[in-house]
Amino acid sequence: MAFQTVKNVKIAGVSGCVPKKVEENKGHKVFDSVIDSEKFIATTGVERRHIANDDTTTSDMCFHAAEKLLAELNWSKDSVDCLVFVTQTPDYILPATSCILQDRLKLSEECYTLDISLGCSGWVYGLSTISTLLSSGDMKRGLLLCGETTLKPVSKTDKSAYPLFGDAGTATAIEFSENNTINFHLATDGSGFEAIIIPDGGYRNPFTADSLSHEEIEPGISRNKLQTILNGMDVFSFGISKAPQTVNKLLGYIGREIQDIDYAVFHQANLFMNEKIRKKLKLDQQQVPYSLKNYGNTSSASIPITMITELREQLQTQRLNNITCGFGVGLSWGSAYFETDRIVVPELVII
Repeated sequence: MAFQTVKNVKIAGVSGCVPKKVEENKGHKVFDSVIDSEKFIATTGVERRHIANDDTTTSDMCFHAAEKLLAELNWSKDSVDCLVFVTQTPDYILPATSCILQDRLKLSEECYTLDISLGCSGWVYGLSTISTLLSSGDMKRGLLLCGETTLKPVSKTDKSAYPLFGDAGTATAIEFSENNTINFHLATDGSGFEAIIIPDGGYRNPFTADSLSHEEIEPGISRNKLQTILNGMDVFSFGISKAPQTVNKLLGYIGREIQDIDYAVFHQANLFMNEKIRKKLKLDQQQVPYSLKNYGNTSSASIPITMITELREQLQTQRLNNITCGFGVGLSWGSAYFETDRIVVPELVII
């Protein structure tokens, strides 16, 4: 069982950044009609999404989120001992983007940096990783940068995926703090790796001329092999099964009840799936915030984006018991329980 108790760490703040370009889903040309677009919105909860320009990368948005957060925390850049960058849309195949961000943010040359290639579960896994680095007290402060330009590898002629996703970058500040604990349950099932995949362009299936050939999968869904395949039925079955399981397992492990939770922040997969998960867990609507309406599914950024846009006032002014759950591409999933006490949450940065 992949349970983890990480002592002596706490979340000090969280910030986010999105592109200024916004696309509305109602009447979008990817749909056959306005009625079809309205049906999509009703099912997914996604009315609009922020979309990065061609020259804007995930690291750009994470950089701006981190700059804002460091300033409002009044953290010296030399005091940041580690930086973990989580994305599946890095700047380059190599080098690691975390190295580039260390220099761009003007952090110390003795800052530990690491890239993690994960999507929907990425914030939970990243939080586990960076919390572990800080728990001994040898390192005192860290930045977890999570984000995606999810839309760049998605076909604009795929009505099942293109209107669902949005682009965003986030920064979470974690610091060594005695008598604070973060608990995790983490899991993986790689047998389902084909449920969400870009088939070509890696080293298993290198790029060829055939990679660019568009194929019509069904009416309204056309893509090439360098673009994201999303098997909706497989992902739905996986999500409504594994997400409630991991939350219940973690609550049982730490001896908590669902009623003890102030807010449960889930990966923003889609409204229909997330509502199934909420009802299975017997959570009240007030306990489960959504950012889907205005930001869509932002993959590894979706949990912090939801915290920033939907819970900013509560996080800044109250002591809260929180559970978060990420699930998706990999297949990978996990949950985290942590308390926050009036943390720093800057206004969302728009670039």
